[in-house]
Amino acid sequence: MNITAAMVKELRERTGSGMMECKKALVEAKGDLEAAVELMRKSGLAKADKKATRTAAEGRICIDRSSDGRRAAILEVNCETDFVAKADQFIDFSGQVTRRALESSALSLDELLRMPFTADGVVSIDEARKELIAKLGENINVRRFERYATERGILASYLHGSRIGVLVELTSASAELAKDIALHVAASRPMCVDAASVPAPTIAKEKAIFQAQAMATGKPANIVEKMVEGRLKKFLGEITLLGQPFVKDPDITVGELLKKQGATVLRFVRFEVGEGIEKDAGNFAEEVMAQVRGS
Repeated sequence: MNITAAMVKELRERTGSGMMECKKALVEAKGDLEAAVELMRKSGLAKADKKATRTAAEGRICIDRSSDGRRAAILEVNCETDFVAKADQFIDFSGQVTRRALESSALSLDELLRMPFTADGVVSIDEARKELIAKLGENINVRRFERYATERGILASYLHGSRIGVLVELTSASAELAKDIALHVAASRPMCVDAASVPAPTIAKEKAIFQAQAMATGKPANIVEKMVEGRLKKFLGEITLLGQPFVKDPDITVGELLKKQGATVLRFVRFEVGEGIEKDAGNFAEEVMAQVRGS
């Protein structure tokens, strides 16, 4: 059967794949457009499986909010290079998945990935992810998400470009204060809201370190105890939101600022692209050139 340019064009528009890939699929499907689409989807899933082990530590942080401001979702999607992170298709995919996270009741990442990519669609988010891998040629992962809903408070969000995102829930706060607190979390990366929220194992670990350091000075036991207390207090001030100096006015702590304005932070979440992912030491440009030389 003669494969026309119009047929190739239509398949490209439906799949987003390259011209030669589309022509090859149409030839294999003997001109049957639907069969060609199915072939390309299967091919895309196979390609995605091959790329699944490759490190994806670049990407985007996205935030979406409901029209009434009562609900918000934050999500991280990863790819292998900053180049793909800026691609329109990757940006559109990330935004759509964030919208689905906001609209859904999914409680886990696996549950979210099984949901339809569009509200009225049959393709799941995970299937759409694998199809995008085939189109863009890089491993792509939806890594994590959080969804906040509030009845009595205010939700604030902040995006630093597309690499750092923050959601904060507060009570009795102005919109301006809420935005400032979200900005502070982005800049100062606190671990918890206050000292009571710090996990006990974290405190025990640091206390043991401070104890060993203080005992090494040879000071009396009562002095060692005071040294440990002082260092632990300083540590908690550094890692808790309420204990940190406010980024816009370091003369006061965030806790003092909130108390002055009668506001309370209930919770926050901060995502940064690729944090905690061990990146490959290999040079991506060298990898590309090796592929070109071998083709």
